Amino acid sequence: MTTEDTRLSYAEAVAHVKQGKGSAFAVTPVFGDEDEAAEGARVFVLQPIGAGDFQLRFVAGPFFSAAYAANETVAADEIPASVEELRFMPTTCQEEWFSGQVQVLINQLMNAAGAAPAQMPDYLSMPSKGAGPEAVFPMTFIERKKQ
Repeated sequence: MTTEDTRLSYAEAVAHVKQGKGSAFAVTPVFGDEDEAAEGARVFVLQPIGAGDFQLRFVAGPFFSAAYAANETVAADEIPASVEELRFMPTTCQEEWFSGQVQVLINQLMNAAGAAPAQMPDYLSMPSKGAGPEAVFPMTFIERKKQ
C-alpha cells in the first residue's frame, strides 16, 4: 500500500477539467453531535461544460438517504475560496449519479477514478429506501453547530 498523495490541488484539478481530461472531485465528511462517525458528506465535483469551461457541482446530504441538503451547480466565477483549499481526485462522472444516495455517488466517483479501496462497501448492490427526489433538507441540517 502506498501513502503517496496523488490528489490534485484546485488549480491542477481545474486545468485537468479544462483540458477535457474528465472531472475531478473532493469529499468532506459531516459529523454529528457525537463526532464519532460521519453522518453525511459534502461532495464537490468540478465538471467540464464545453470547450475550456467548467462548473462546480455541489452535493451534500446524510448517508443512506436520497434526500439532499444541497444539489446545486455553481458557475466557475462563483466558486467559494474555501473550495480552492481542497484536494481533488481525477475521475469521470455521469449526470444520473447525482440522483442517488450520497454514499453511492462517492462510490461511483471512486470507482471511476480507479481509487476505490478493497474494503469499501458496494453500495450499488445494497437495497435502498429513501425520500423522493423532491425532498430536501434545510442547509442547517448539514451546517449544524456544536453547542
